[in-house]
Amino acid sequence: MKQHLPPIQLVLITDSKRFDNQQAMLDCIEQAIQGGVDTIILREKHLDSAKLLSLASKMRILTKNQPVRFIIHSHADIAKAVEADGVHVDAQSIQEIRQIKQWLNGDYLVSASCHNKDELKHAESQGADFCFLSPVFPTLSHPGAPCLGAEKFLTLASSVNIPVIALGGIEPDVLEQLQGHGVATMGGILNATHPKQAAQALQYKHNI
Repeated sequence: MKQHLPPIQLVLITDSKRFDNQQAMLDCIEQAIQGGVDTIILREKHLDSAKLLSLASKMRILTKNQPVRFIIHSHADIAKAVEADGVHVDAQSIQEIRQIKQWLNGDYLVSASCHNKDELKHAESQGADFCFLSPVFPTLSHPGAPCLGAEKFLTLASSVNIPVIALGGIEPDVLEQLQGHGVATMGGILNATHPKQAAQALQYKHNI
């Protein structure tokens, strides 16, 4: 696991289905890292284990000597196999965090998806290193779904003592409302014509 990295501020979640081929996604991710993405979560639920391992290996090569954390969604075995920096679990698997950390000998970050205070508290009690809280703002991936809004996000985030990352409808014009909390995106960078510039635009400027 990489040491001495700055706090998590900009997370990119992958979705290879948005690209014609894997190399196009890898090129996009490389540009996003140049733009300031500090954490990447490989989330490819449609891939079988062999294909996911292959893609994870390529991603590990891409991120190995970069100032970025590389985290695998759900598959702790693959995270260990490619020497990733961590594992991410969904809300239904929060109760597995402690066992995952034990199996990985405590050398990996473990994050969790949360949607309310109970899940945040549960993740914290299980030993999660950080959490994602969503959806904060309206998002195209879940049209019409209820969202937290900035004020409720901040209230819930303050209820735990681990970093809470905002996910859902993240655009440059909402960053100030989140008061410096880290943010996560998928389409905001993956769909961009210029991923490097898109990443740069999603970084909160503390002197606003």
